[in-house]
Amino acid sequence: MISSTRPERGAPAAGTLPASEGLEVRLASRPVGMPTAANFELVNVPRPVPGDGQVLVHNLFLSVDPYMRGRMSDRPSYVPAFELHAPLGGGAIGEVVWSRSDAFQPGDIVTSNLGWREFALATAGDLRTADRRLQPLSLHLGAFGMTGLTAWAGLQLAEARAGETFFVSGAAGAVGSVAGQLAKVRGCRVIGSAGSAEKVRFLREDCGFDAAFDHRDGAFLEHLRREAPDGIDVYFDNVGGEALEAALGSMRLHGRIVMCGGISGYNAEAPRPGPNNLFNVTTRRLTLRGLIVGDWLGRRGEFEAVMRGCLRNGTVNGRETVVDGIEHMVDAFLGLFEGRNTGKMIVRTA
Repeated sequence: MISSTRPERGAPAAGTLPASEGLEVRLASRPVGMPTAANFELVNVPRPVPGDGQVLVHNLFLSVDPYMRGRMSDRPSYVPAFELHAPLGGGAIGEVVWSRSDAFQPGDIVTSNLGWREFALATAGDLRTADRRLQPLSLHLGAFGMTGLTAWAGLQLAEARAGETFFVSGAAGAVGSVAGQLAKVRGCRVIGSAGSAEKVRFLREDCGFDAAFDHRDGAFLEHLRREAPDGIDVYFDNVGGEALEAALGSMRLHGRIVMCGGISGYNAEAPRPGPNNLFNVTTRRLTLRGLIVGDWLGRRGEFEAVMRGCLRNGTVNGRETVVDGIEHMVDAFLGLFEGRNTGKMIVRTA
């Protein structure tokens, strides 16, 4: 709860309530290359007042995700570009503090895509009730949220099976760490790449990976030849670039590649050439599948049943890097591209 004096359903008009403001992060200009703090603005705005059918949500945790970089550019994509001088949207979990909707009561915990702001005005269609028994609540944005759903969906696409060798790049990140652990649950031999010795230890000791390597310590292909001399069956790609090229050079016959992300190129100022060994797709009869998590929302219940059990029995470690204060939102976002997170990057507002 944010306050013992929060307005109840059917609260009086806004003028009779204590004055209140909240912070929100807006896109000030479109980045060219790596974003900087100058591309964003932190604005103090009056707390919104719900109209009929609306609720006011106080966001408690905000999601920080690499895909958001693409929405900061004004170019065609699978999701609309962010508007300039408007709050950025992102995953959030918060508490209903004022409801004028029959669907929600004050005190309900809800998830939405109305993040990057302290207070959000929403309709019932914008919100999804969260299970407050699942703690910490931020897991609804990470392993139990869209992050986990993305990882789970990738394993469905890849049809990963027991006994296969599974390689995931960006393995110490939000999606990669969960994907590797779910592959272990399926009985795969799991290899992960990460960007530091500390993250390699996290993958081996906390996530149970069979092997992990620091991609900054030598070439990707050399590492893969050492850790998987007989090749890999499934590659879960979060990085693109050199990692994808190395995986293409290491795939077994009829291997499968799930293309989830390409963070190595998100801030490139011009398109990069593709892998020089793409013809391996033909000679090794590989399957490449693109993954957009929005296509899997209809199977979220199936995913949640699996993940709830994994979190309960400890077979999935939902590691988070938590940054306190919405005023540090931009720094947390930029940290994704500098490797400052292990697991899911989360900003706690209160």
